[in-house]
Amino acid sequence: MTHTLPDVTTPAGIIRLGNMFCDAKALLTAVELRLFSTLHEKGPSTQEEIRTALGLHGRGLSDFLDLLTALGVLERADGRYRNAPGADACLVQGAPGYVGGFLERSSRNLYPAWGRLAEGLRTGKQQSGSDFEQVTRNPAVLRQFVGMMDGLTNVVGPELAQKYDWSGHGSVLDVGGARGNLCSLIVKAHPHLTGHVFDLPAMAPLFDEKVAEHGLTGRVAFTGGSFFEDPLPHADVVLLGHVLHDWDREQRAYLVGKAYEAVNPGGTLLIYDRMLEDEPAHIENLVISLDMLLVTDGGEEYRASEITAAAEQAGFVSTEVTPLSDYDTLVICRKGA
Repeated sequence: MTHTLPDVTTPAGIIRLGNMFCDAKALLTAVELRLFSTLHEKGPSTQEEIRTALGLHGRGLSDFLDLLTALGVLERADGRYRNAPGADACLVQGAPGYVGGFLERSSRNLYPAWGRLAEGLRTGKQQSGSDFEQVTRNPAVLRQFVGMMDGLTNVVGPELAQKYDWSGHGSVLDVGGARGNLCSLIVKAHPHLTGHVFDLPAMAPLFDEKVAEHGLTGRVAFTGGSFFEDPLPHADVVLLGHVLHDWDREQRAYLVGKAYEAVNPGGTLLIYDRMLEDEPAHIENLVISLDMLLVTDGGEEYRASEITAAAEQAGFVSTEVTPLSDYDTLVICRKGA
């Protein structure tokens, strides 16, 4: 995917690049205010109707709405604003393609952490002020976190369900699968599969809620534990999606080895992350890698070659690397029969 960037050969272009955080915060704020959900429900609305519906003061609102229009997420006609098609598909709560959960978490967690990027680079320490244990102790923060994960898996899940050949397998285990959204999407697409999610015990109530929402209660199971300390359930296909980038190189290799033990003979380990390329051209993945600096103690994005080497060391007989969605890379690791 190509990116349109300002012309950084000019002073104006450099200043524009330096202020692009303003565009991002405008979008994040619109999601936080439920603007897109409100417009979806009410239809094209005037500035005053929007002000009343969202409980806003009014000062700056015209500029705010016009900026979102210039950014392409709103449309304006005859003094009324409505969602642009992409916003209506992806930023309305409850829609199948909703990714706003990720953006809400970005606004509340990543945006402040990026304001401390210099400190993160100086110290090598995370700047978000929270870790997984703290997240799981606060129900509201945990719900934000799983909403973020749902936003990502709503994008990746349908493609993964179609891209990989699931016909020769009977079971799938999603390690670090949060509340089971990805696993549910795969099992719904392939009814012959049974699903299993392994994650921290605090996820259990949210898991029950999400699986019931998908109509899969009894077909997707949950086991609580720590994947560094507890044994993993066995399955024909084991998934590690957006998990390994939370940890350092040694921990990633350890988890690949542990996943090998959980894969049934003749089965497969599927790993996907925003993996890096040798040339620094994939802006989105480099940004996510810096996210890992700011919100984890040792995480980072990594190259596919690191994982194929770890998989070979663990005992997998073959690996295959292929693109997944706009930015992810999928590594398919096959275990001997």
